[in-house]
Amino acid sequence: MRLNSLIAWLAGLSVSATSVADAASVNLTPTPLTSTEKNIETLGTAVAISEPLIAGSVSLYKADWNGIAQLIVETGLTVGTSIALKQVVRERRPDGSDFSSFPSNTTALAASGSSFLWGRYGWEYGLPAALATEFVAYSRVQAKQHHWYDTLASSAIGAGYGYIVTTPFRRYNIYTDLSASPDGAYVRLSYTW
Repeated sequence: MRLNSLIAWLAGLSVSATSVADAASVNLTPTPLTSTEKNIETLGTAVAISEPLIAGSVSLYKADWNGIAQLIVETGLTVGTSIALKQVVRERRPDGSDFSSFPSNTTALAASGSSFLWGRYGWEYGLPAALATEFVAYSRVQAKQHHWYDTLASSAIGAGYGYIVTTPFRRYNIYTDLSASPDGAYVRLSYTW
């Protein structure tokens, strides 16, 4: 009788252990994206690749060789830091495919171009590029490749290196500035003699 009770008790334990294991398991197969989500992801990747190329084209158009050098250094540092952090930080992707979520290399590439444009040529170039970078971040999150904080970290890395590496471009001594105030915003245009 005791043997039957022990066997029943052990069988109950194995069933409950299996239930706990099933409840705690993570779905390791990524869910497929819809065609719209896949198109947004593809467009985001294309925008990320094009941002440094557009920034380099602007520098070439302005014959700004120092700017091209700064862009190369900033992009190398931003993407290099992102790749290095991926080797150290093990963060599971939202789709469960692997542990390479933090930070987003794609967003880092886009952020290097936008922070360069903002720091080198001003908000007129930087604001549209920053909005494009935010689209790239959105595309990575909606594709379940990254968490929102992965893309935020990549943008912060790009902005930090942009602040350190990039210097303003001054050809005609015309300066512009965009400032926020409690009542609105101000755009300032000045010329230095």
